[in-house]
Amino acid sequence: MTHNYRITLLPGDGIGPEIMAVAVDVLKVVGKKFDIQFEFQEALIGGAAIDATGEPLPGSSLDTCRNSDAVLLAAIGGYKWDSLASHLRPEAGLLGLRAGLGLFANLRPAKILPQLIDASSLKREVVEGVDILVVRELTGGIYFGKPKGIFETETGEKRGVNTMAYTESEIERIGRVAFEAAQKRRGKLCSVDKANVLEVSQLWRDRITKLAQEYPDVELSHMYVDNAAMQLLRAPKQFDTIVTGNLFGDILSDAAAMLTGSIGMLPSASLGASNPGVFEPVHGSAPDIAGQDKANPLAQVLSAAMMLRYGLNESTAADHIEQGVLEVLQRGDRTGDIISPDMNLLGCRAMGQALIQVLEAK
Repeated sequence: MTHNYRITLLPGDGIGPEIMAVAVDVLKVVGKKFDIQFEFQEALIGGAAIDATGEPLPGSSLDTCRNSDAVLLAAIGGYKWDSLASHLRPEAGLLGLRAGLGLFANLRPAKILPQLIDASSLKREVVEGVDILVVRELTGGIYFGKPKGIFETETGEKRGVNTMAYTESEIERIGRVAFEAAQKRRGKLCSVDKANVLEVSQLWRDRITKLAQEYPDVELSHMYVDNAAMQLLRAPKQFDTIVTGNLFGDILSDAAAMLTGSIGMLPSASLGASNPGVFEPVHGSAPDIAGQDKANPLAQVLSAAMMLRYGLNESTAADHIEQGVLEVLQRGDRTGDIISPDMNLLGCRAMGQALIQVLEAK
């Protein structure tokens, strides 16, 4: 029986349209193979939306995203819009999308691909076999807590204020996502906080610990964030799934990403309770190479695989894409960001064609 899905595409800015085109072609090939029918609808976000409408996230774009089964986002931002007020910059569109869809859980995998292990700046023996999933709370914590702002004190001195705050329900819902993710992986969950000095982290640790009683098949551990940062570099293979708040997750997920040697290979997923999820590569819009056919499309393709797995429950199709990426790398095909001696240097379009060739032959 054919499965039908409506997918909203947000190509965005910079290299976004180039890498999105490759991902769409890959989805079409996989759809034919696994009897999946995609209806693609495109919408504006980021700088492209600002140029067309004056807003980083037009209401029509948010409505289109809500009226879909999943959202595939490429990249936003660029030097062109850096001088705009913060609420009008491309990044405001991304924050508005997350808030508008209620996306509270960000899933960031950091997995060492055997073919790229020497691209890591760490020793082979340290990173070989690393496979980490960081589950970051996305809509609470210090980025959204109130009060916030820059205020003038009674003495006339300015004082900057941000508030780190979490409710029990916010902690519990991200905790459930993390425990369930750990169940599908190797059954280990490390909760990262700063409970030795922060009351909000004390509440976090208390709620995560109580929630663990509902998941007896998951081994729970706790770690302070400063130690977690150190351990990610010292012995990353000790981690399976990590759950943490917005600020700590923002930092640790980028640190974990660089274990792999190339941020250009990493996908992510942002999920909510009921609205469609958003799936996107973790790299930026790379305006310096936009339109030059130099971009690496594989993180975008792997984001499409995460969309199939976590957004549409099409795990077999996701496996097919991920295995195809490994085979393309195994035969020596590389874009410029991951090139090494004796490998085949390909542009964005050619890498897409190479991957499609492998997928069609499987």
